[in-house]
Amino acid sequence: MERIYIENVKDYADKEVSLAGFVDNYRDGKAMAFLVLKDITGRVQVTIEKELHPDWEETLSKITPDTVVRVTGKVLLSDFVKLGGVEIIPSAIEIESVASALPIAREYIPATKKKAAVERSSIDQRIEYRWIDLRTERNQLMFKAQTTLTAALREFLLQKEFIEIHTPKLIAAASESGADVFRLDYFPNYNLPNAYLAQSPQFYKQMAMASGFEKIFEVGPVFRAEKSFTSKHATEFTCFDLEFSYINGCEDVMKMEEDLITYALTKVKEKYGDKIKELFSTEEFDAEVIVPTTPFPRVKLADLYDALEKEYGYTVPDSEKGDLTTDAERLSYQWVKKHYGHEFLFITDYSAEKRAFYHMRDEKGVPQGYDLIWRGVEITTGAQREHRYDVLKAQADEKGLTEDVKFYLEFFKYGCPPHGGFGLGIDRLTMLLLGLNIKEAMFLFRGPSHLTP
Repeated sequence: MERIYIENVKDYADKEVSLAGFVDNYRDGKAMAFLVLKDITGRVQVTIEKELHPDWEETLSKITPDTVVRVTGKVLLSDFVKLGGVEIIPSAIEIESVASALPIAREYIPATKKKAAVERSSIDQRIEYRWIDLRTERNQLMFKAQTTLTAALREFLLQKEFIEIHTPKLIAAASESGADVFRLDYFPNYNLPNAYLAQSPQFYKQMAMASGFEKIFEVGPVFRAEKSFTSKHATEFTCFDLEFSYINGCEDVMKMEEDLITYALTKVKEKYGDKIKELFSTEEFDAEVIVPTTPFPRVKLADLYDALEKEYGYTVPDSEKGDLTTDAERLSYQWVKKHYGHEFLFITDYSAEKRAFYHMRDEKGVPQGYDLIWRGVEITTGAQREHRYDVLKAQADEKGLTEDVKFYLEFFKYGCPPHGGFGLGIDRLTMLLLGLNIKEAMFLFRGPSHLTP
């Protein structure tokens, strides 16, 4: 008999079905046993009348939490069953895999008259047994929502006839500033130069523009050798990058991004908004999926610092005003909510010293780029790129990078259209959407102290 998913059991009322999954809960009484079976789509109660199946005694005695079982039985609808008003009366139970006692507590378990409360294991403990931690409905919803989010980002761009590419992650030069890269021995016996893990697909996105592809995107891993122990940094994460040609300025890039994000959040809200609010809301965080209005608010960095000083007494030294500090980033959320009732904020006009050499600059030397802040956390650095070879080379010279990016500069010698783009960290988007720490928002977190499992 073909297995069906639990979410579909009501369609088979009074019929025999085959189900399989993990044991979510098991109560073994003298005359009756009640098993809650869980698969990726939901949970259902299996009601076992022991005297009808005396030969099942040995099988039932082996069942533990998270044991994997296959159940064949009749679907009965009943108002007396609290779990969805449906139960399975089994004709066969087969144990596929017996689970040992679990080494972590995935959720907080409140105290009862007979048992003390069980505290939830720390995130670092749960990461050590991540495959067990991921079995919860909450964690699985996180990746269902992330799947919908990523699919919607793709869908939006495919409707605009973007091309999906897959760029190398082993590269010969650092793709950003030259710092915070993982360096690798690349066939040292052949006297080849060191290789690096790509910090972003930036150079190859721009090569695609020089190739005449016009509109491209990529979803792939990026690597940052940052010794950061924060709630938002990881050494490996998944990025959604795009680049497109024949733009009139940085405003075109910002409009593309705000429309893309609005489209994706609309899709997530439609499919999972209610369930996200139910499972991820806490006393500190309302997990309402808010679809933003467009255009997103925009502010120059200097104007933001002036506003934060006047309204919140926040000041920074002049030497730091060319870039956005972490505290200012966080305060910007209060400011944009107060003045615009919005969760997103574009911040523009950073100093050239703090921006990548390949950002186009205006006649005053101001980089034509931005950061996009969502709920007080940066999710994007975007820009119009410098496509003119002589200007780009001069800006690389200024940063002392000419030799490191010699191959990259070649892309612009033979004609290249004006273009721009940005990248979105999928894991950070998930973190902010659900009110989590970055460690919880990734399938497997990678950081300075996490290289396994």
